[in-house]
Amino acid sequence: MTISADAIDALLPQTQCTKCGYQGCRPYAEAIARGEADINRCPPGGKAGIEALAALLGRPVKPLAPDCGSEQPPQVVWIDENVCIGCTRCIQACPVDAIVGATKRMHTVIESECTGCELCIPPCPVDCIHIRELEQPAADEQALRQRRRARFEARNARLARDAAELAERRRRKREALQAAKAAEDPRKLVIAAALERVRQRKARQARNNDS
Repeated sequence: MTISADAIDALLPQTQCTKCGYQGCRPYAEAIARGEADINRCPPGGKAGIEALAALLGRPVKPLAPDCGSEQPPQVVWIDENVCIGCTRCIQACPVDAIVGATKRMHTVIESECTGCELCIPPCPVDCIHIRELEQPAADEQALRQRRRARFEARNARLARDAAELAERRRRKREALQAAKAAEDPRKLVIAAALERVRQRKARQARNNDS
């Protein structure tokens, strides 16, 4: 029996941390469904996640792949607001838009939306982002996974719209420049022709003077 990527994705924690080697939980689920990835590459899901995937897919339980990292308790990050310089690099790195702020303004983490993926930590130039273990993990894990997935998909949709709008603006700019150049060409041709006539007239005059 073929198990769908949807069913596999529903069991993943939706931290979107990329520790599995894929750009999010959904790509990892699709790779598992295609038989291209093993079920033991998700540190946030840990032992329980591997067991759930094994039961779904009828595969043997395996220990967590060591190249993916180690299992960690549920966590979030927090920003030392006294050190933050407002560079926005962490905002750009967050896969679920859980960091808010503006350029050269202090940033802060929306704790309830943070997945603890740690992707915001490496880009920070002043090391002001720190990890904190959650004292009380979410009671409804399924609802938490659904919310995380929705935020991840919404961010990807926004980035796709932004990229499409940028591409459209650049296309219009190129067309405007091409139109401007095309409009200039006739004038340049007229000027060039006039200069060529002057050059030829001077050349004839020079020949006449020499004779």
